[in-house]
Formats: sequence, structure tokens, C-alpha cells
Amino acid sequence: MVRVRFAPSPTGYLHIGNARAALINYLYALRQGGEFILRIDDTDLERSKPEYEESIYKDFEWLGISYSKSFRQSERFDRYNLVRDALIASGRLYPCYETPEELDFKRKRQMAKGQPPIYDRAALSLTNSEKAAFEAEGRKPHWRFKLDHEPIIWNDMVRGEVRFDGAQLSDPVLIRADGVFLYSICSVVDDIDYAITHIIRGEDHVTNTATQIQLFKAVNGEKDFPVTFAHTTLLMDEDGKGLSKRLGSLSLGQMRDFGVEPMAIACLLARLGTSLPVEPLLSLEDLGSSFDLSIFSRTPPRFSEKDLWALNHKLYHLMPFSQMQQRLSIAGFGDFTQNHWHAVHDNIERLKDLKPWHDIFFGEIQGTCQDHEFLKTALSLLPPTPWNETTWGTWTQTIKETTGRKGKELFMPLRQALTAMDHGPEMKALLPLIGVEKVKSRLLLD
Repeated sequence: MVRVRFAPSPTGYLHIGNARAALINYLYALRQGGEFILRIDDTDLERSKPEYEESIYKDFEWLGISYSKSFRQSERFDRYNLVRDALIASGRLYPCYETPEELDFKRKRQMAKGQPPIYDRAALSLTNSEKAAFEAEGRKPHWRFKLDHEPIIWNDMVRGEVRFDGAQLSDPVLIRADGVFLYSICSVVDDIDYAITHIIRGEDHVTNTATQIQLFKAVNGEKDFPVTFAHTTLLMDEDGKGLSKRLGSLSLGQMRDFGVEPMAIACLLARLGTSLPVEPLLSLEDLGSSFDLSIFSRTPPRFSEKDLWALNHKLYHLMPFSQMQQRLSIAGFGDFTQNHWHAVHDNIERLKDLKPWHDIFFGEIQGTCQDHEFLKTALSLLPPTPWNETTWGTWTQTIKETTGRKGKELFMPLRQALTAMDHGPEMKALLPLIGVEKVKSRLLLD
């Protein structure tokens, strides 16, 4: 069975990039009939916060993403300790005593000589007495994984064949000097233990993958681990640059507060960078039915706020009243009927845009037309009730015949008096919803 995972760190709120990674994994599992696992990467106990973890669950619920299981890495330190000890015993994990300043000096010296800034493995030559001397100074070792200097090759679902030379890579640090396990070792152990079949993530992890492939084999008893990798391109802004701090750090919670619909985010992020059109769909199941990693481009996609709001607008046109009724009530528009919703849903980008229309239907407004004589005439020609969508046409035809007005000179003053707006939905739909009493009071300017 296809099994994927999404692994956020609870050190901040989920943002656009996180949402795209989560959606891509979820939709792939959905299309393949597989499982989606949520893993909380909270090994950094100092920076991980309960409120961030709670926000992850809330964001998932809002986006409509479900998971077959979830777990925290902080619950698995015993397992990581066993793997650490086994790697030390096999000689693949070795202690290093350089300070950050010493490592930085080495890198700068290598680059000055035109050499790649790769760790020189000086720690492998340390004698026991030299190690003891460092320990006596109060230095604590960080631990590096010893890479085999051999080709590392995999077939990426997005990038095709990817090759690295192990000799051109630094031995990665797996455990910090303070004993904190870093991303690579915990991730690899969890992916093995939970039988992850596909690791789908951003292209900024490509080099990580090269080192992790060897780590997979070392942890898994030198056996090939049956995992497939896919590295998608990272989002860019509208100008083709990396997402600005403002956009890139915009949390899903903030987007929710701004009035973005979850399916607007899903439809945009899941289709960006593919050959499929970005279009409004009403469910993740609809979106997942056409999801295909093979059609993801190597060209970085561009994220546009305008496109997001355009999708938001289009979704309201598609959403049936039955899907919106409860949400309208929560938003303070519980007295909207299906007719109210259908009359104005094409004129909003977000639910809060319903406020002026709610006032027009149920509140008191100040019309903007000051043509008293024309409005008095219009008032005297009001058709009898009950009103329906033919009433507007009947009324305006009578006014036209009486006053000789037509076109904008006829329709604009009436719209301004009844809605205080110059534009909006067709008045034939609005008139019966405003109702005869409010129409009369808005035509009476005196």
C-alpha cells in the first residue's frame, strides 16, 4: 500500500509552503488509495510549543486533510538511542569536537583555495587521548554519519534520474553537541519503522535525500529501502523571486481569518506547477481524482494573491446554499435564504463582503440618489405585491413610459436609491428580496 507522511515541526504556524507539501502528499495518497500519516517533528524540545502543535491539527481540519495515524518524534527517543548506538558500534557514526567557529574557518579556507566546503574528516584521525583532552576542556562532541564515497543514484518522480558522488558530500551531522537528534536520523528511522513508501517534499531536500539514502541502508541493515522520492519545485512570487517574508510566512490561520476558503488554497496549491488548469473544485476528492506527480514541471511555479482571491470568488459561485447555510449563520448572516445567497454570491470575494448586502436586505441604508422628483414618480408607479423577478421589468417599463427615461438615466437612480451602490447583482433579483416596505422608505427622501 502507498504510504506517505507529512512532518511539520511545531516551532511555528503552518504557512503556504507547508500547506502545499501537505496537500501534495495527501492528494497523492488519496489518488492511490493509500495512507497519509501526520508526524510531528518535535525533537527540538526547546523551540517546540503546544500551541503550534494544536494549530497544526486545527489547520488540517480546516483544509479537510485527514490522516490514518499521527505521532510525535519526542515519544520515540528510546528508538533513536538504539539506532545511535548501533551506528556508533558499526563505525558509521563518529564524534567530532570542532567548534562552530573552527568549522567556519575551515570552510572559508577551503573556498579561498577553490575547494568545495566539505568536512575533512579530521575527527576520524583523533586518538583516544586527544578526544579525552577535548572532553577535559569541556567540549562535547557532535556526531557525523560517515558516508561511503560511492555514487548515489535514484529515480525521482519529478526530477527523473538524480546522481550524487558521495565523495563530494559532507558527512552530515546527525546529533548535536547538546545531544539533540537532528532531522535526518529521526526522519529515516521513522520512515523505516512506519513503512513509508513515497517521500514527497520540496527540492530544497534533494541533497538531504542523497545522504539519507545511505543512512536508510545503514539503519536497515544495508538492505535497500523500498522508498520512492519526489522533489517538487518551490513556490516563487509573481515576479519569479522567492516568496517574500510577508507571503512566505503568511500562516494558514491568518488566511482563514482573512476569509480565504480552504478549497481555494487547495485548488491553487495543488495545481501550481502542473500542466492542469487552476480551477475551482468543491472537494479534495474532486481535486485528487486528477492528481498526478508525473505532470509536475521543473519550472518553479508562481504564487499570486490575485489568483487566490479569484478562486475564492469562483468557489462562491459553485457552492450550493446547503453547503453554505451553517457557515453563513456562524458569520452572522443566518437570516440569508437560498434566494439571498444566489442573488449576491457572484459579488463577493470573501464572506465578510456580504455585510453591505445584508444591510440592504435587512437593515437601514442611506441611498445615494438625490433626484427627488424622479423617485417620487417611481414610488407612485410601484406594482402591487406579491413581487417576483418579473416585478423589476414591469416597474421600470412603466416608469420609462411615464418619464421618457431609458438606459442609465432610468436604472442608475433606482439602484442608487435602493442599494446605495452604482453596481451589483441584477435588480430583478434584489427588488423582491428588499421588499416593498424598504423600497417605499428608500424612495421617500423627504
